[in-house]
Amino acid sequence: MADRYDVIVIGAGSIGAPAAMELADAGLSTLVIDLAASVGQGANKAAIGGVRATHSEKGKIAVCQRSLDILSTWKEKHGHNIEWRQGGYSFVAYREKEEMSLKELLKVQRAFGLDIDWKDRDDLLERIPSLNREGLMGGTFSPGDGSISPLLAVHAFYDRARELGAMFQFREKVTGIDVEDGAVRAVTTDKGTYQTDCVVNAAGAAAAEVAKLAGVDVSVRPDCHEAGITEPVRRFMEPMVVDIRPGPGSANFYFYQHGTGQVIFCITPRPSIWGDDRRATSAFLPMVAKRMVDVMPLLANLKVRRTWRGLYPMTPDGLPIVGCAEDLEGYVNAVGMCGQGLMLGPGLATFMPGLVKGDLSCEDRELLAGWHPCRDFSCEEKLK
Repeated sequence: MADRYDVIVIGAGSIGAPAAMELADAGLSTLVIDLAASVGQGANKAAIGGVRATHSEKGKIAVCQRSLDILSTWKEKHGHNIEWRQGGYSFVAYREKEEMSLKELLKVQRAFGLDIDWKDRDDLLERIPSLNREGLMGGTFSPGDGSISPLLAVHAFYDRARELGAMFQFREKVTGIDVEDGAVRAVTTDKGTYQTDCVVNAAGAAAAEVAKLAGVDVSVRPDCHEAGITEPVRRFMEPMVVDIRPGPGSANFYFYQHGTGQVIFCITPRPSIWGDDRRATSAFLPMVAKRMVDVMPLLANLKVRRTWRGLYPMTPDGLPIVGCAEDLEGYVNAVGMCGQGLMLGPGLATFMPGLVKGDLSCEDRELLAGWHPCRDFSCEEKLK
């Protein structure tokens, strides 16, 4: 095995695995290092599988549109079954406040090329008959969105990356990023040293810790989110349903029916639960169950099989941090995906060769401008 690489990616998850694939495909000798025993063992395996371009910021919409193109054609092009299902996303409105907010966002979303429409109450009920009719005002519907298996997808990227020549080192802890004369020179681990002129930080919840090894500060910290899955039942819905109304202990919640017939669900805690505690709690299920049954009463009869907890690498404004460090040559951030690494990863990976080589196109540079590491973090994304 070579001890010098064109680029070393730290993290073999939703960002690192597809990034390695694109970098290797661009002819760069690529090494990926991860502390876990195999690919996708961090936030990736805690994801519920939703993939959408339905955002409110130009960069996210464009990157996720690329992701959808890659994921929806993956089986046809590469043969792996990643359980892609194009069920769409629906953001429902049960109050005038949410209706007005979603309709205002429609103007922005359509201007950025998103395929999305507002559906009045009866039209939405035709698509999702099981929604609670009482108080329903309608909702947005984006037909191109869908879902995948997080682990099958990350393994598909891993397999493809290896086919293209990328190397992976697991059970290896990065202990240092060696810098000399303002440039990256090597990555040191508990098992050895690898020479390189470029490092991509794709370390997810550990991004800030990894960045510090190079003397770089990134505003990323983990936020604990819980999810769950029910027993399988006959298919009764297609889209991912998202309710953005805040409730006691939560900012919003969302759920969809998997291809197996199981319903998978998640809630966004409010206030945020900072830290890296991945233990499931007794408070989650009663909280989310009440909200889910309120939106779709027939869910009351479903048995929950299990719940789990994952980490969202959050930034102050809800947008990723992507780009080169200003004062350190050869260091690239691909961090702070705010729990959306699964949907952003494949599309973001297409930018990686340009970022590493320093020849990003003007169009791509413009799309990523809002994610620059040195930006003003004072504004929040409207549709996290």
